[in-house]
Amino acid sequence: MFTSDFSFFDWLKDYSGSPWFYLVIVTIAVLDSVIPIVPSETMVIIGGVSAGLRDLSWPAVVAVGAVGAFAGDMLSFTIGHKASDRLQRRYNRTEKGRRRLAWAERQIRERGGILLITARFVPGGRTILTLTCGITKQPRRWFGRWTALAAVVWSSYATMLGFAGGRTFQDDHTKAFVVAFVIAISATVVIEAVRFLLHRRRSAHGGDGGAP
Repeated sequence: MFTSDFSFFDWLKDYSGSPWFYLVIVTIAVLDSVIPIVPSETMVIIGGVSAGLRDLSWPAVVAVGAVGAFAGDMLSFTIGHKASDRLQRRYNRTEKGRRRLAWAERQIRERGGILLITARFVPGGRTILTLTCGITKQPRRWFGRWTALAAVVWSSYATMLGFAGGRTFQDDHTKAFVVAFVIAISATVVIEAVRFLLHRRRSAHGGDGGAP
């Protein structure tokens, strides 16, 4: 079993250390913004580990991760924008739908920029928010500025998370990948737990306001 695991991490090191892995990171980051089951954080973290092991360049990993995330978010926004009229008509058919749409527009108007940054770290949350920004026809230039900042922050975080593991365990790449993944999973669990508690608190105080 150990030999099998060791061979896998040997293969992972070789695979993620190739310059072609930059293209993998970009592609997965784009897809993840539209199809939230695609693990873009994982790819960026792996790239960061490889940078820590001196196989890739960490600034390049940050750059390609951010470019992919930005392009994917803009694609999601465009999809929402093109479907806006049809979806708005559907929401406006009922009072509940109108409340939800009004709530979404109000939340984006009041704290949309910060939401775009924080949603980048919530699996699926970024897709819902970027689509909603398009559906509610937010200004494209405003959206582009904030989602660019969100993409850079997110990619830097994921890259440096992997980089720290790779640099700390340069002589044991198996441990470098394992530690980076454990930290990443733990961070995701903490984010989801905090989000759940905040949502429950808002619900208890009647603060959902008809959220979608």
